[in-house]
Amino acid sequence: MATIRKTSTTEKRGEGRAHAPAGRVRTTRHPLRTRPLAYGLTAVLGAAMLGGCAQDSGGSSASADGKTTVSVGVFGVFGYKQAGLYDEYEKLHPNIRIKENAIERNENYYPALLNHLSAGSGLSDIQAVEVDNINEVAGLHADKFVDMAKAEGVDKSHWLSWKWSQAKAPGGQVVGLGTDIGPMGICYRKDLFEKAGLPSERDEVGKLWKGDWSKYVETGERYMKAAPGDTAFTDGAAGLYNGAVSSYPVKYYDADGKLVYKKSKGVRESWDLAMRAVEGKMTGKLKQFDKEWDQAYANGAFASVVCPPWMLGYIKEKAGEKAADKWDVAPAPKPGNWGGSFLTVPKGGKHEKEALKLAQWLTAPKQQARLFEKQASFPSAKAAYDLPEVKGAKHPYFGDAPIGDIFAEAAEGIPTIPLGPKDGVVKTTISDIGILQVEQQGKSPEEGWNAAVKKIDDVVEN
Repeated sequence: MATIRKTSTTEKRGEGRAHAPAGRVRTTRHPLRTRPLAYGLTAVLGAAMLGGCAQDSGGSSASADGKTTVSVGVFGVFGYKQAGLYDEYEKLHPNIRIKENAIERNENYYPALLNHLSAGSGLSDIQAVEVDNINEVAGLHADKFVDMAKAEGVDKSHWLSWKWSQAKAPGGQVVGLGTDIGPMGICYRKDLFEKAGLPSERDEVGKLWKGDWSKYVETGERYMKAAPGDTAFTDGAAGLYNGAVSSYPVKYYDADGKLVYKKSKGVRESWDLAMRAVEGKMTGKLKQFDKEWDQAYANGAFASVVCPPWMLGYIKEKAGEKAADKWDVAPAPKPGNWGGSFLTVPKGGKHEKEALKLAQWLTAPKQQARLFEKQASFPSAKAAYDLPEVKGAKHPYFGDAPIGDIFAEAAEGIPTIPLGPKDGVVKTTISDIGILQVEQQGKSPEEGWNAAVKKIDDVVEN
């Protein structure tokens, strides 16, 4: 049994991974410092820092002391350094020195990665890739990366099948090993639920919407009839949309790689639920990760939010100790994923063999479990779910919610969703243009949808 205390984490509206403030993870064995990923995994490498360099004579050469420096390019806070995993690996391999090249935001990191791939130089020995970019990397650049499906020592069965499939190229190559994932739950304010006449005990709360996102909206309608003060049921319609659409087997692309979001059942039904929430005045009209969203946590302005594991620390930080006995976590209506990344090894690097060994070690179940314990980064390695750092993990701030069990069950139920090269662009545009125009500007649902479609058509090839 592990008891986990966390702070914020990782992904930024499908654009990558963001910072997570420092927090604590406590187990029954010992307290630990933690710094979860935030907002799926947003950020880290700029053009100047991408290199280490796998295909460059720069930072990967053996030094005067005989050690080989293996460079790791990441965006945002992956937590390997913070959790002490680099130090441990160096102790196990005295001839290896690890250098992390980190850039804060994925929107800076990823274009630089593509530039270095095109140039054939400046790459780190290991390069992280965010989930919204992995399909494009696999589809267009698979020949530039080591095929993990054929790499010695890689055991496909360690990973959830849907996570493994996300990094698979059309030719069958697997370009990266999965790191974290973002199985979703619902974080809710027990005190506000009680004041609105709703159940507040997590098992009963989970039953309110089990199996159907429309039941979550129905719960919101019940809440608003007796909402305490000026509170809203949920933070914003985009969070609801993201949670719902991620539970469908098809979102924006079909299995053949065709952009199908305009006809997607998942998109249509999730959009309609978001619009229903807006029209029912049950949202706080907040854009996630803006200052107003942060302040709303502190003020107790909404009663529930769709939340992956990495968001628990964010809520704890923004809501503060005054709300420590008020938040809890229940399962989401259906399993869905928000966030995650991969470690890739570019071909032709001077230390390709050493990089492959390090990438395998960092993504092995044992290391993934430790990263969850210390950093709130939920494992994509299903074998980690039976390890003590994950199995039975609880979060004191959220009423000792059994987050290990809640998120592990969700993770194993997440559908294998076809990804496309511009998944992130489509998702962000629907949320930040389409939904927000309706929610914050008073546009009609049709106007909001048309605005999103126009923008997507302008930037994405159909």
